[in-house]
Amino acid sequence: MEELNNQKIKELICLLKDKRYTVSTMESCTGGGLSNAITNIPGASDIFSFGAVTYSNQAKINLGGQEMKNVIDSFSVYSKETAELMAKTICSVANSTYGIGVTGQLETVDKNNNSGNNVNQVDFSIYDSINKTSISKHLSLKNIDRAENKIVIINQIILTFLDTRTNRKTLTFILILYFLFGF
Repeated sequence: MEELNNQKIKELICLLKDKRYTVSTMESCTGGGLSNAITNIPGASDIFSFGAVTYSNQAKINLGGQEMKNVIDSFSVYSKETAELMAKTICSVANSTYGIGVTGQLETVDKNNNSGNNVNQVDFSIYDSINKTSISKHLSLKNIDRAENKIVIINQIILTFLDTRTNRKTLTFILILYFLFGF
């Protein structure tokens, strides 16, 4: 059984803490698991602003307003577009540096949403309020235990967040070398 990668969560907390950045979450299918994983690590209070579990469409709309309703109606609640707006919305609501939105369908077909058979399909997005950019990913999960799928999702979000931050540092270094030395 997969376990939470607490070492990577600690790395993320240290990285954000060093920069004095904050993060907030708007979770659906993970049911607050990401917020829980972050806040289980000492020092999380320095970087964690706000966590919302918006399991129903109405809860998402209550936070995201008419724009959220329009996105859900146009693309479905289980879409990259919804995850991106969830991330941007929670970032704005919490006034945090980063927002993470995650939505998806685990184990069963959702009778309340006309989304086809998207079982074990998840979308998540990380919104960066400084650069006004989003990194989004789609996951196709194995047909395993619901709790284990949540752990897989949370680990993927943390790894993507860390990769994004590492890649940005590498790109900055390469650009500095290019401007200094012309290669």
